[in-house]
Amino acid sequence: MIIDVHGHYTTAPKALEVWRNRQIAGIKDQSARPAVSELEISDDELRESIVNNQLAKMQERGSDLTIFSPRASFMAHHIGDFQVSSTWAAICNELCFRVSELFPDHFIGAAMLPQSPGVDPKTCIPELEKCIKDYGFVGINLNPDPSGGHWTSPPLSDRSWYPIYEKMVEYDIPAMVHVSTSCNECFHTTGAHYLNADTTAFMQCLTSDLFKDFPELKFLIPHGGGAVPYHWGRFRGLAQEMKKPLLTELLLNNIYFDTCVYHQPGIDLLTKVIPVKNILFASEMIGAVRGIDPETGFYYDDTKRYIESAALSPADRHAVYEGNARRVFSRLDAALKARGQ
Repeated sequence: MIIDVHGHYTTAPKALEVWRNRQIAGIKDQSARPAVSELEISDDELRESIVNNQLAKMQERGSDLTIFSPRASFMAHHIGDFQVSSTWAAICNELCFRVSELFPDHFIGAAMLPQSPGVDPKTCIPELEKCIKDYGFVGINLNPDPSGGHWTSPPLSDRSWYPIYEKMVEYDIPAMVHVSTSCNECFHTTGAHYLNADTTAFMQCLTSDLFKDFPELKFLIPHGGGAVPYHWGRFRGLAQEMKKPLLTELLLNNIYFDTCVYHQPGIDLLTKVIPVKNILFASEMIGAVRGIDPETGFYYDDTKRYIESAALSPADRHAVYEGNARRVFSRLDAALKARGQ
């Protein structure tokens, strides 16, 4: 199988955005705040949004299954309070669950958490548990910066995050460390904020003893790890100066990277620098970069082409496409085995 571990519902029916705009307007005028029941999206609308978009691209490009979560830029945890985020997360997660029910061979869910700036992360646990227990989701998305580019939260090593980590270990689920929209004009959302966050999350882990407290914790850093593979020597050197163990021992039993890198030299670098066991196939298709590369004539986010052209053995390619995903997302592996795959 070819498993894409990084998919977002970026093509949800327009009614979702309309409802969200009403919810945001209702922050200042509560009389304008819509009820959840006012959002009506039929199964046929969901099918149309998937069949003509994500599923069509998957079939064209040759991937089989996508781990599917709400649209990252729409999480917008900085908007409103915890109640706003809680309602919004529940709606978005339910839509991803419905997609997974309509297309069980092609999509399985990962949860958005109802994070809010300054609010204790443990408030996210009920939604996390609902998504794992009731929806059969196999992972979560964890936003290290709910403030939207102002970085007001403590680092991922802070003990305030520990209740979420305890649940991750209990349910054996990984977290994709993924920020949302930037409301800081210094940081373009997808061109700067996302990549900054990937790099920052890695460095927060490097400078801490987080994985001593949680040796079974699993983080997936998206977008190829931001600057991490390109500056691997810098990180190795910094760890050495801090009298830390080698990065292979310090971090690579717990941190993984996806292949949302949109050119061949980038994938070649990733696969040369990072051990194959730590690389999971992903595309984030119909996401941040949707155009066609004039140098190749193919879509930038058609990442399978890069993996096919990378200097990997058949065994390594299988690990990137399937084996590593099944190992890191153990609940995905169990779900596939339950249906004979």
